[in-house]
Amino acid sequence: MMHTGSTATAAAPPPPWRAPLLWRFVLRLSTVLVPLVCRLRVTTSEQFDELVSRTSEQSDELVSRTGRQGDAPVGRPGGPGDRRPRRPGRGGKRWRVRGPLILAGNHIANFDPVATTAACARLGIAPRMMATGGLFRVPIVGAFMRAAGHIPVERGQETVVNAVPDAAAALAAGSVVFIYPEGRIGLHPALWPERPRTGIARFALTTRAPVVPVAIWGSHEVIAYHGWPVMIRMLISALWRRPVVRVHFGDPVDLSDLRAGAVGHAQRAAERIMDAITADLARLRSDEPGLPRFRDHTRPVTLARARHRKA
Repeated sequence: MMHTGSTATAAAPPPPWRAPLLWRFVLRLSTVLVPLVCRLRVTTSEQFDELVSRTSEQSDELVSRTGRQGDAPVGRPGGPGDRRPRRPGRGGKRWRVRGPLILAGNHIANFDPVATTAACARLGIAPRMMATGGLFRVPIVGAFMRAAGHIPVERGQETVVNAVPDAAAALAAGSVVFIYPEGRIGLHPALWPERPRTGIARFALTTRAPVVPVAIWGSHEVIAYHGWPVMIRMLISALWRRPVVRVHFGDPVDLSDLRAGAVGHAQRAAERIMDAITADLARLRSDEPGLPRFRDHTRPVTLARARHRKA
């Protein structure tokens, strides 16, 4: 019996996702514009560095087979444990560390996605954001979001079921996917993380991709929560205030004992991810454990989704 090459072709791994040129341009641009309105401080944990190093090696192997690059860089200065701000490599090595990788962050302000974009660019990561579907329906913004490869989450609509499969397909293509587990800007009076939705947990347990907590603090001082006039005035004042915005990429969350579909496991995974984010956030804001010094009077507050915070 003669065998064709179709089987071998079918078994070949898919080519890695490459961040579109537009998104790569915006990532680079963010590293120039964000420092104008804040002092961005980006740190990483040793385990995160080791994870990046492993994915770098996997990316090199895949690139040698496919001839295409992924969406993050190799070889960051200082090696594991170096917590200085990272600067990606030059030329073709800028975006070479591949997924599958899930970044999960707390959400305290409108400026979070902007600061996170600049932080990822500084580390050389080109993430695909899971964002509310409403952004994709805004003229110009929606076209950019689609062109950049970001993933809509259409809450309240039938198409919301597409979000997890779309994100899983992105991971399978070697992407880094960023998600806010809370699903909105938190309204806790002290800006601590609220109860998470279980979507990220089901997503993580189904794909078995590593989940890295990303804690951010200080972004609430750059842009107001509500009202265009106030938001613009506050952003302009940030040009001379330049508040410190800290972003920390922490240790991957251990979900190895949990399984997709098992009763209660999604909730336990979601809480475990939020515990990791909260623990890293506590270290970022060690001098502000209670109410933040900076108060945004346009932000409503509620304890409706407050969660118990471990001491």
